[in-house]
Amino acid sequence: MLNKDAHLSVKVFADDIPAAPTRDGFGTGAVEAGKADPRVVVLCADLSESTRAEWFEKEFPERFIEMGVAEQNMATVASGMAAAGKIPFTASYAVFNPGRNYEQIRTTIAINQMPVKICGMHAGVSVGPDGATHQMLEDIGMMRMLPHMTVIAPGDAEEARKAVVAAAATTTPVYLRFGRTATPTFTTPATPFQIGKALLLWDCEHPQLALISTGSLSYQALQAARALAEDGVDSVVLHVPTIKPLDTEAVLAAARQAGRVITVEEHQAAGGFGSAVTEFLAEHHPVPVKILGVRDQFGQSGIPEELLAHYGLDARSIEAAARAFITKNI
Repeated sequence: MLNKDAHLSVKVFADDIPAAPTRDGFGTGAVEAGKADPRVVVLCADLSESTRAEWFEKEFPERFIEMGVAEQNMATVASGMAAAGKIPFTASYAVFNPGRNYEQIRTTIAINQMPVKICGMHAGVSVGPDGATHQMLEDIGMMRMLPHMTVIAPGDAEEARKAVVAAAATTTPVYLRFGRTATPTFTTPATPFQIGKALLLWDCEHPQLALISTGSLSYQALQAARALAEDGVDSVVLHVPTIKPLDTEAVLAAARQAGRVITVEEHQAAGGFGSAVTEFLAEHHPVPVKILGVRDQFGQSGIPEELLAHYGLDARSIEAAARAFITKNI
């Protein structure tokens, strides 16, 4: 059943549920954070329209810096601005930020613990026609390995807004992951969000499985849970927007309650969110775990919905994987 404590929209399973790209949440959140704190600045690498950084630029033109196609320079400039007391957000496609400027992020931001907020847009295969070169599937692994780095993958545009505002208030470096494709907005302004905390979306008394997901695929996990429930298969759905630090208490509780876990992410299965969950459970509460993600391959051009289905990440594929895991343990 839908977890009442999550304060979710009553239209979470309706046909007319609103949809928006999570990058829109960055745009609105950056403006909100900018109004709350004059130290907030936004740097962009020649993609202000695509990243929604232009929304901040229109509101605070004197606090927006267009860096041009120079992502490596953008990271070092942002680090310097943070050292001078600013709260910089850097915005570009995830394949460039952190894909192109990882070394600068590591050396000038992470090592020095500069509170730069790194915003990777158009992540995952659901970018669609842009294809493999622009479908970043390795960024979670890259960034969660950096000491002192917080990693957040919001579930929808509303949660993305909250994540940006929350990130602005931290004193540590943060990586925020956003998508281009419009996805269902399944949370509301009343839905709680806190960095480092997971959200139990779907609950039952005796689950056979825990679906632990991150990013916009948590909505697909919800749809899968409902389909399973209609067939008498009970599960829980734990949405984990903060990949690092992981909400180990919530993950542990879900694993103990269900006895087996499936993780879901729009990212490489190796080294990402599922790996983080598995690493923790292997040490603290070993249970069977199946990781749903892209398996050792790059993306390709296609319609977003078709790509999610192709890589086994849509609701129907998650449901099928859950049934196989429960009945055959595969």
